[in-house]
Amino acid sequence: MGNHGVHPASSVKRGRNPSDPVKRNIHQMTRFIKSLTEIALDYDALVFDQWGVLHNGTLAYEGAIEIVERLSARSKRLAVLSNSGKRSAQNIDRISAMGFRTDCFESVMTSGEALWQDCKKGEIAHRNFYPIERSNGDAARWAEGLDIALVDFDRSDAILLMGLPDGTDKNSFKTLLEKAHHRGLTLYCSNPDLASPRADGLVMSPGALAQKYKDQGGRVIFYGKPYPAVFDATKSILGKTRILMVGDSLEHDIAGAQSAGWDSLLVLGGLLADRFAGKDLTRTLAALIKEKGCPPPDFAMLHLS
Repeated sequence: MGNHGVHPASSVKRGRNPSDPVKRNIHQMTRFIKSLTEIALDYDALVFDQWGVLHNGTLAYEGAIEIVERLSARSKRLAVLSNSGKRSAQNIDRISAMGFRTDCFESVMTSGEALWQDCKKGEIAHRNFYPIERSNGDAARWAEGLDIALVDFDRSDAILLMGLPDGTDKNSFKTLLEKAHHRGLTLYCSNPDLASPRADGLVMSPGALAQKYKDQGGRVIFYGKPYPAVFDATKSILGKTRILMVGDSLEHDIAGAQSAGWDSLLVLGGLLADRFAGKDLTRTLAALIKEKGCPPPDFAMLHLS
């Protein structure tokens, strides 16, 4: 389920015919809405990102719990699709602790779960991993049930990048990455996000470090959005065709969903909150789409409601 790089923007295909005249510019392509209830009836299932959509890493966003429960009560099939380096069960515990009723979600799929499943099935040749994790013990808990070893750098034959310690910046791990490149180590990144919203602002995410290693010639295998495997796995669980992805990242949630043939809704108040604060929403979104080379979302809204 892993992928050896990042989608070039030109390779992302929309679920609709790109020659459709209503899809020609940002003013026509993206519809701004105030509530999910305006469009929910048009879909069989809705899939939510976590950070920046449901919560800020510490607390649920105002109204998020209520809209999830309202949609569930209307028999909408709901799921979470997250670029968390941890397994699904840990993420279920996380959102439950924030007040979400986990029985509302038919599936909680994470990039960390996808990598774990590939290791379990024997699709990963490497067995001795040097872990990079946010907190001590994260990698050990993730690796439970697998026939792999977490070892020091000198004994490793691959790197497991699942999280970053608080305070990590662009210069962190510089020496380690240089040594890894010299040794030809493969880096498995189970969180391709470049940044993540937290209660106190944006923080650097593992994908940024993985991209740095890739840029200097290192071999990186990414797991998670925007790559097709996690979208395919989620769709197979939901068993539905009319799916809406609700996310806050153009590069991961929106590009990945549209490549999979799903419609998409961009939440502006998460990862991109600072870019939209006090700005004209349509012009700012058009500028971001051009800047990042991503396809436009079908819908956009400030916060879940």
